Amino acid sequence: MKKTLEEFKAFALRGNVVDMAVGIIIGAAFGKIVSSLVGDILMPLLGLLLGGIHFNDLKFVIKSAVMDGSKIVSPEVALNYGNFIQTTIDFIIIAFAIFMMIKGISKLSFKKLEESPDAPPPPPDIQLLTEIRDLLKDEQKKG
Repeated sequence: MKKTLEEFKAFALRGNVVDMAVGIIIGAAFGKIVSSLVGDILMPLLGLLLGGIHFNDLKFVIKSAVMDGSKIVSPEVALNYGNFIQTTIDFIIIAFAIFMMIKGISKLSFKKLEESPDAPPPPPDIQLLTEIRDLLKDEQKKG
């Protein structure tokens, strides 16, 4: 049991697990921000441009609610396609933002790799091919 706890501790405190947890927490907070941006800013503006439509109110009622005075006997059955449209727009914006972040991070990573002075030298055959290429370029410029 003690060995299992030690293995779990080593696993949980590894950098990748902690980084992943931080990423999930930040991702959830980012999702809330984007949902608010879409729901509170973009969709009202889009609704205004489309003639005052509130997307959350768009639905196709399959069966109306059955009421007995103020008491609901049977709730309404509806397809809430307006909410689906809003959620789809949320997803597209979040997916695009994540794509742009990953693209930016990848670009930075490749720059670091190219500029890294600690990078090991290429193998001798690659060095030789590079020298041959450079000599051929010089010959083409002269000729």
